[in-house]
Amino acid sequence: MRADRLVAALLFLQTRPSGARVTAAELADELGVSERTARRDLEALASAGVPVYSQPGQGGGWALVGGARTDLTGLTAPEIRALFLLTGPDSAAANPRVRTALRKLVRALPAPLREGAEAAARAGVADGTDWTGAETEEVRLAPLQRAVVEGRELRIGYARPGREPRERTVQPLGIAVKAGVRYLVADTADGLRTFRVGRVASVAETGAPAVRPEGFDLPTAWRALAARMEDRMVAATVRGRAAPGAEGVLEGLFDGRIRYGERAPDGWAPFEADGPSPEAAAARLAGLGARVELLDPPEARTALARIGAELTALYGESEPAGTPEAPARARASGATRPG
Repeated sequence: MRADRLVAALLFLQTRPSGARVTAAELADELGVSERTARRDLEALASAGVPVYSQPGQGGGWALVGGARTDLTGLTAPEIRALFLLTGPDSAAANPRVRTALRKLVRALPAPLREGAEAAARAGVADGTDWTGAETEEVRLAPLQRAVVEGRELRIGYARPGREPRERTVQPLGIAVKAGVRYLVADTADGLRTFRVGRVASVAETGAPAVRPEGFDLPTAWRALAARMEDRMVAATVRGRAAPGAEGVLEGLFDGRIRYGERAPDGWAPFEADGPSPEAAAARLAGLGARVELLDPPEARTALARIGAELTALYGESEPAGTPEAPARARASGATRPG
């Protein structure tokens, strides 16, 4: 910890204009330590050969001899801009460690690069508010990251969509980010697996060290895992036609895995869309109602017809579900509510 403070003290000194002095009280406030500790740190820098000197009396303080500077980064201007654009002010505000790291980095930069870094940090905004209401990743992310770094075996509860969480023992190997979504890459009894961080319901260390496969390389492993996920996402292709104005909704439903043909004179456009199964594709299209006609394959049309029949049985009558007549009508039609 003292080594960190000494580096921070040196960076604080070198941000001052040439000839300007820093008092022990100012440094103490910056580092969050006592004035006595700050004075000892300054003296330690001088003893270590850093060209820092003190001047006693009114208006005195500590300064670097001749405005000496230390470049601790080795970063280029484009690299610095990219870093500060990535970790803008809102990201730093949300994470005290990021804020401290960026502050130290700014002070370590040579003067010609510092202004551009500060401008890049002000050029973006990050809003962590989740408008979708989906599960947050942040609660589970910290213990998962710690287990990866420290090599700790974990017992996690993992909930797939529509199912209760199931516990399993995993060997955490890394965290991957795909389109803004974080995944834990871990070794399991069934081989390498990915776990969406937002679906991790619980995290507990088993007390055993994690077993890391020999020669494991996270980027290589992730590419293989991602390829498998991509294959599952495009395992089935459905064909249909879409009414004018439906294309934007379809793009979102199929995450861009959709192709259009030439629009017909009536304005409808033929399309092909890829999904994990014909049934899953039909479920995605059900909300579009009559704005989409599904043509192929037959099992997708059957699934869509079944969904339509269930919705008609459940909502086709005028009585709300809470009225005495509604349950009887639903039972008569054979419809059941989802659990």
